[in-house]
Amino acid sequence: MTSTSSALSPSRTARLGTLALLAWSGPHFEEDRDVAFLMVYPLGDGEGGAEGAESAARELLEGIGMPAGTVNDASQGARLPLTLLLEGGQVTLTMPQLNVQCVTPPEWMDAAQAEGAAHFIFATRAWPEAVPGTPLTEQMMRAFVGDEQTLTGAGHCVLPVSRLRG
Repeated sequence: MTSTSSALSPSRTARLGTLALLAWSGPHFEEDRDVAFLMVYPLGDGEGGAEGAESAARELLEGIGMPAGTVNDASQGARLPLTLLLEGGQVTLTMPQLNVQCVTPPEWMDAAQAEGAAHFIFATRAWPEAVPGTPLTEQMMRAFVGDEQTLTGAGHCVLPVSRLRG
């Protein structure tokens, strides 16, 4: 498993605080292929701490039609105001009031291109230990990303990837 993270500018409200973006790839649970994952999560450093960030994240997800606890498949026609652009070893995620670029591991890019999509998770639960630039171990990632509270409280979707046409 390889991963990378980068910071997003504080967004939307002071309660949301800083958001971070984490990209990793790993094996598909049913097939012998890698899957690209992309997760946005709050650090919980805004007004109201972790609780304020969770509330603001839930409001944001509700507003874009990806409520916490749901799974959407935009690669199969679900209409969400989200785009994922791959170019030059970077991914650009665009959603209302948010645009971020992240350098991804080559394995992530390969998995996203092979599948034509990435599995996007917007966690409402704060993860203050995962500050961009701080190394994350596989054990730390499994403990947060695989936690039932994180998964059930997040908005999930499969986002098709696009590339610039030359």
